[in-house]
Amino acid sequence: MTFLNALSIIFLRNSTKKTGKIMKACFIGHRIIEKTEELKASLKETVITLINKGVTAFLFGSMSEFDTLSWEVVTELKKEYCYIKRVYVRAAYQQIDRFYEEYLLQFYEETDFPQKIENAGKYSYVERNYEMIDQSAYCVFYYNERYSVPQKRKSLSPRRNSGTKIAYKYAQRKKKEIINLYK
Repeated sequence: MTFLNALSIIFLRNSTKKTGKIMKACFIGHRIIEKTEELKASLKETVITLINKGVTAFLFGSMSEFDTLSWEVVTELKKEYCYIKRVYVRAAYQQIDRFYEEYLLQFYEETDFPQKIENAGKYSYVERNYEMIDQSAYCVFYYNERYSVPQKRKSLSPRRNSGTKIAYKYAQRKKKEIINLYK
């Protein structure tokens, strides 16, 4: 651990004690993304910037390639910034058994199931994203406004909005600081 890293840990602990709040950032993106070295480098730079701004907890959903890439970057940076936490916010399984929790805690420091999504049904992922946005000072997105949701079967109905688009519009309405890494 570097001297500056040690000083930042002390600063963050003291500032958290004063405010009682942990600064958080969430990651939300499309299920399928174009994974490039440029995107990974940009994501890494973004996470370091957020850490330097005082973010110590990173919230993750599941089911998307952007979630996976974000988790990989934060996990890599955790080696240098040992005080940051990875938090898995579940959209399913309100009650989990000890074995599943132990499994999740191999990859995250915490797991949470927000109460407000308890009866959300098929919209639980939308509600989970809303909860992650509400808790976060910064929202890191991979949002392409032209992205269309892959259809599972032929349908005459128009394509539905992606969960990422719904979350992005919600973050805008909530006036959150949005960082969109889609180029």
